[in-house]
Amino acid sequence: FIVSFMDYLMNIGFLAIIYSVAVLVPSIAVGVRRLHDIGKRGWMLIVAFIPIIGWIWLIVLFCLKGSVEDNEFGSNPKASEII
Repeated sequence: FIVSFMDYLMNIGFLAIIYSVAVLVPSIAVGVRRLHDIGKRGWMLIVAFIPIIGWIWLIVLFCLKGSVEDNEFGSNPKASEII
């Protein structure tokens, strides 16, 4: 919102596009990492292209608790925490 507002005030026209492109790759990486935490493949992000239902399903998947045991994508990062 802030970048779009600044873009509007300064009448540049491409500031929001630059920001969107800069945030795209890290956003995909976080989504894939979260899906790996629950034992799903990163390709499940493609579900987002299904209108309405895809986004709702991804939000549900992102809200699930990660698997406690190790899965095929690696060990549980919380297993090494000191309680």
